[in-house]
Amino acid sequence: MTPTRIRECLALLHWSQRELAKILNYGEGTVRGWCRGIQPIPEDAAAWLEMMAQHAEANPPPKRQYVALTT
Repeated sequence: MTPTRIRECLALLHWSQRELAKILNYGEGTVRGWCRGIQPIPEDAAAWLEMMAQHAEANPPPKRQYVALTT
């Protein structure tokens, strides 16, 4: 997984690098390293992140509907 794809996945999920670090139980510096391409993301973490991003893309949250109020 490329650093660009990691950032794309985080954007799709509305997660920060800090949140991903907490979820995966990694240090924030490690996740920053993945996002900068300094170190590779482990294959299992990359596969899980890709799966979560694909799910989020295929199943977006419902859009809020606004109802005009009449007085």
